[in-house]
Amino acid sequence: MPDKILTPFGKDDYEITNQELLYQGVFRLSRYHLKHRKFTGGWSKVFTREIFERPSAAAVLPYDPVLSRVVLIEQFRAGALAAPQSPWLVEIVAGLYSKDESPQDVVRRESIEEAGSEILDIHPICEYFVSPGGSNEYLKLFVGRANAAQPEGFFGLDEENEDIRAFSVPSKKAFEMVKDGTIKTSPAIIALQWLQINQEWLNNLWQTS
Repeated sequence: MPDKILTPFGKDDYEITNQELLYQGVFRLSRYHLKHRKFTGGWSKVFTREIFERPSAAAVLPYDPVLSRVVLIEQFRAGALAAPQSPWLVEIVAGLYSKDESPQDVVRRESIEEAGSEILDIHPICEYFVSPGGSNEYLKLFVGRANAAQPEGFFGLDEENEDIRAFSVPSKKAFEMVKDGTIKTSPAIIALQWLQINQEWLNNLWQTS
């Protein structure tokens, strides 16, 4: 095994030779002409990549450590039109953020807007690039202490064409929904798998704080 797991490549090891704006709407599509250093030495030739550019996002899994339940949401997603079953997807609360608002503030606000659920405490899970082969989207993922006793409700902002169903399920049921493929979105899958591993530790943290 090599001593170094990661290469030393960084910001000085690639060069953008040209950038074209192909589309600007709510999101942006750009074409990059670039080159980078190679693992085998030297530089690659200049090549092009089209990148879907969007603001960074934050997501939270509302979790009730007393009832051992999680709050999930379901909504229509145009990006899932090709899904064999349905383009209505089970997800967790999420939203975009800018420099004017912290990721933690975003998920607290979005949890009220999308699920009617107040986040009482918050703990980071991880952060990651969602699909770096073709998008620059970066997501920060959290778990939030919440009250999951509320009944099913319907939420979302009319001006954003949101139609969101919020519901709570026992955490064990949510873990099964990941296992059987009912849940198909990466933030929900990662957050629930993290909770399954760390549930006892998290319960101790929040029930004693």
